[in-house]
This record gives sequence, C-alpha cells and structure tokens, in this order.
Amino acid sequence: MNSWINGRADSGVDYRDRGLNYGDGAFETMRVRRRAVRFLDYHLERLGDACRRLAITAPDPGRLRNELVRIAAHRPEAVMKLIVTRGIGARGYRPSGRERCTRVISLHPLSRKAMEEWPRAARVRMCAMRLGVNETLGGLKTLNRLESVLARAEWTDARVWEGLLRDSDDNIVCGTMSNFFMRRGSSLITPKLDRCGIAGVMRRWVLEQASLLKLRAREGRLRWEDLGYADEAFMTNAVVGIVPLTVIQHGRERVRLAERDTASALCGLLEMQ
Repeated sequence: MNSWINGRADSGVDYRDRGLNYGDGAFETMRVRRRAVRFLDYHLERLGDACRRLAITAPDPGRLRNELVRIAAHRPEAVMKLIVTRGIGARGYRPSGRERCTRVISLHPLSRKAMEEWPRAARVRMCAMRLGVNETLGGLKTLNRLESVLARAEWTDARVWEGLLRDSDDNIVCGTMSNFFMRRGSSLITPKLDRCGIAGVMRRWVLEQASLLKLRAREGRLRWEDLGYADEAFMTNAVVGIVPLTVIQHGRERVRLAERDTASALCGLLEMQ
C-alpha cells in the first residue's frame, strides 16, 4: 500500500487535523481498473458536493484530478481511497474558516486472487444497528462511519457477505458498504437517501442504466415486509460492482431470491466501463 498526503509520498498527518479529531471531512473509495479510476467524474462530482454541503474548501479540481490519474497509473488493478478533511485547526468544534483542506490518497493493490474471491451471489442479513436520521447529512460519504463499524461487528458468519441497515422508522436504507436495489416486474426500486445513508457512485450509475434494460427506476421507502414481493435484489459497491442476492435473513425469517437477470445484465454493461 502506498500513500500520499497533500501530494507528498508517505508523509504524516498532523495530530491537530480536524478529520482525525472530529471526522470533519469526506472520502471516496474508487476502483482502479486498467490503470485508470472507474467513474472518476462521478467520484469527483460527489466529493465536490460533499465539500460544498460541509462548507469545506475543496482541493483544486484540476490538480486533484491530475494527481488521481497519475497515482492510478501505478497499478493495473487497485483500490484507491481519497480522504479530504477540513484541515488543521485549533481545539474546539467551531471551524475558524481559515483552515486549508488536507487530502490523503492511498493506493491498495488488488490481486487476481482477491477479485476471484468476490461473491458472484451473496447472502445478507438485517442489522440491529440503526442509522441516525439527519437530513443535512443524508446521502453524504462523510468520515463519520461508526454506525457501519458497529453494524459490521454484529456477525462473524463467513457465509454472510453484507448487512442491511435501517433507520429509526424501520425503513431499509443501505448496506454497511453498499447500496440496495429490489426489482419487482419492470420496477427497480432503491431506498431514498434524503435522511441518512450514502448515495453511492455505483447506485447512480445503475439508476442511469435502468432505462436501457426497460426498467422504471425510482427511489422509495422500503421495509422488511416489502422484500417478500421482490423478484430480484442486488447490492452495489464502487469496488466490487454489482452482487445479486440469494438470501436476505432477518432473525429466523428468510427471503429467498432465485432471479438475477437484471444484475447479470448490469454486470455485462459494467464490464464495458
């Protein structure tokens, strides 16, 4: 693994950085494929939106793009993580407005063996952990990920790939590291993320491709009871891509899914990216 902080290789992060102290920042996790970042424009647009909504002075877009392109060229296949914090500040929650953002880029090698171990289809479970509702932060990929950390600690069963998270009103929101889609007939539904959850880059791409598959895509509220009506369900993640679901478990209850036509078609489209 290699890392760069503010453009310098293997330098350190100041202990006063607000990202370290308060989770004051945002991040992107990107797939490097054929020495290029897949969906780079989408990632940069989402980061720019997060910086605007958090009132963080973003890195220079051109400079950041060039840096990511240059670093991605180091490896044919990799996972790249970009962290942008508000920067170094004095003690206390209130930012001064004079902070200069810190950018941290890390490049993690991705072996063929690791990619072969990604699930072709998966079992997921409903988590006990609930997501806090906050419309100001809904959809953002901020550095505050304790809910996902605690949710992921709920199971050790290697057969379970991912966990589904709900909000305080029992609405399904997303996975610990992914977004959720359910298809019934020609309708493709993904949870609304206006109150919590992360609006993934792959989620955006799937919503844009739906019409090519003659599907009516929409965002809506989904509960456990709705899953029993699904013909198909899958999860999306910027690194792994699209994973069809075979079983969704909730305590002793199970929803079993046999179809994966939409997920397979999307995987075929994704291969061309």
